[in-house]
Amino acid sequence: MDWKANIRQQLESRNSRETTSFQNLITFYNKIYDSSLLLRAQNIQLESQIIRGNTGGDYVYSEKISALEQKLLLQQEELTELHRRRGENAQMIIDLNAKLQLTEQTLTSKNNSLNENVKLVASLRAEISLYQKNNSELKQLNQVLKDEHQALQLAFTKLEEKLRTLQDENRELVVRLMTYKSKDAEKLNEENDHLVRARNAIMQNELKEAANDMRGVTAECLTTAVSNSIGPIMASPCAMPSKATIRFDAHDGVVSAVKWSPVDRMVATGGEDRKVKLWDVSKGVAECKGMLIGSNAGVMSVEFDSTGGQLVAASNDLASRVWTVNDQRLRHTLTGHCAKVMAAKFMGEPNKVVTGSHDRTLKIYDLRIRACVETKFAMSSCNDLVTSETVGTTIMSGHFDKRIRFWDTRTEKPHTEIEVQGRVTSLDLSRDCNYLLSCVRDDTLRLVDLRTNKIINTFEADGFKVGCDWTRAVFNLEYDHVAVGSSEGSVFIWAVANPEKPLVVLKNEHSAPVTAVSWHQFTNNVASVDRSRRAVVWADV
Repeated sequence: MDWKANIRQQLESRNSRETTSFQNLITFYNKIYDSSLLLRAQNIQLESQIIRGNTGGDYVYSEKISALEQKLLLQQEELTELHRRRGENAQMIIDLNAKLQLTEQTLTSKNNSLNENVKLVASLRAEISLYQKNNSELKQLNQVLKDEHQALQLAFTKLEEKLRTLQDENRELVVRLMTYKSKDAEKLNEENDHLVRARNAIMQNELKEAANDMRGVTAECLTTAVSNSIGPIMASPCAMPSKATIRFDAHDGVVSAVKWSPVDRMVATGGEDRKVKLWDVSKGVAECKGMLIGSNAGVMSVEFDSTGGQLVAASNDLASRVWTVNDQRLRHTLTGHCAKVMAAKFMGEPNKVVTGSHDRTLKIYDLRIRACVETKFAMSSCNDLVTSETVGTTIMSGHFDKRIRFWDTRTEKPHTEIEVQGRVTSLDLSRDCNYLLSCVRDDTLRLVDLRTNKIINTFEADGFKVGCDWTRAVFNLEYDHVAVGSSEGSVFIWAVANPEKPLVVLKNEHSAPVTAVSWHQFTNNVASVDRSRRAVVWADV
């Protein structure tokens, strides 16, 4: 029964709303209506009296009738006006009711929105209080970290001072050791000279005696004796690579780098397919032993550490990466350059790496703290660099501005510069750290004596042309021969003692410019790669 009571209540409220306002008007209208009826009755009576009356009273009654009619007319006009006003008031009431309903709806929506905003404000205030609490905790933690950092910085400064002291002592010990070794070498040379003179004297006496007494001695025995006597002095020259023994496609595109492992017959190659691959060539064929991934652009150089356990590669994605060879896992990503990195080398120990980039800087990284510890501004794009393992603090870099710069890790600027006749594409250091080989874009190789910092030899030949800005030239183990690739697909090998003419030219295997070569430390095998994904291993077979 609730809906009936609701309807009744609505009807009563409507009646009270629409009737009460016009109650006086309705009452007044009813009075006027009753008066009108009364006047009509009187009018009818008067008319009947006029009809029955005499002639003398006609004029008086006619005036009364006219006055009554005039009054009736005014009453009707007033009634009409009241009806019109009633209609206008009714329409106004309807409009006001519609406006009231609309206002009530708007008020309801505003109230709902206000409630939602109140809830939102409450939640935001709760979040603000939570953030303020977190901020205070972070400030406290930051202060603790700052205090720890200052303590570690002080400890690091002390350790760095201790390290510098030890390095100075080490250099002094190395200088003393080199002095003692040079003295021992001089004494050994003197003893060898005395021994050679004594042997020569004995041999001359034996030859004189043999010349005086030729009985029972044949020419063959004499030749054998002479050969045995002078054999250690007239050693036969070592064999050079002459034939391609292994050929394989190393990458899906340009191969930019190649390097032999220092401990076994394994070759590492890097290419524009963003991969570094490891190849086992000990069985006479190239067998892929692993693929080092993680680079986001082409690989420009690869380098093993002295133990062969780690490999560092420079990439065009502005970074260098370090992998462990055994498990082929990416260990470090060295960032900080703002242009492509052309070279990355270990600095005499597996925990330090130096990189050279086209952004005209060299960066030194400490792998123990995984951070760049030093930046050197070279003022020109770096194409290659080498480090001196004996000293550990010397870096040599080759640049686009035709200069070779020599850096000490303890100073900010290069202490020596050597200018060549073209852009330097690669550098290689001899094992005794006395000679530096540079490949130059004027189609020559330059040999620098580091003891005098002067160019002592220039290697060039007809048909030899440097193919790109990262063409790599290398020494062999005994640093008496050099090898480099040419733009027409050949590999040129010179003897250091005879730079005018190449000793060997290896060709007919590469159909594109040779970008890099690498000489195995313990054999005469040479690995070469080119710009058409080809890799070749040359041997002295």
